[in-house]
Amino acid sequence: MTRRQNRMILVLLLVLGVFSAGYLGIKAFSENLLYFYTPTDIEAGKTPIGKSFRVGGLVKLESVIREDMLVTFVLTDNNKNIEVKYEGILPDLFREGQGIVATGSVLNSCKGLTCKNTFLATEVLAKHDENYMPPEVAEALQYTATLK
Repeated sequence: MTRRQNRMILVLLLVLGVFSAGYLGIKAFSENLLYFYTPTDIEAGKTPIGKSFRVGGLVKLESVIREDMLVTFVLTDNNKNIEVKYEGILPDLFREGQGIVATGSVLNSCKGLTCKNTFLATEVLAKHDENYMPPEVAEALQYTATLK
């Protein structure tokens, strides 16, 4: 082979390597994105199946049930409700009427003709003071309030 052919092969391999690295980087990034949804989105079926995502809203009053480390509560966006199950230690600021964001996935359970969505949380985040609410939760609550 001539020197020119060797250089062309080297340039081709270099370009192929850069494109491969870029493709793998973009693919890894897109697989690790956590999208945000509301209970209304979950009930409408807009959430991914078998993928982790975030859901936010308010903890419904008188809905928290504690059984050792398993906590079950209802999350609402003042339009729709969804049951959330979390096993672990909740943040100190977690309480009823509180705005939270939970990370996890949806479990669909059907008995007969009725189907129920349950959100299995792997992480629960609570707001950090009286005035703060995650921007996504505030926007979702404001949007559902305008729908009524």
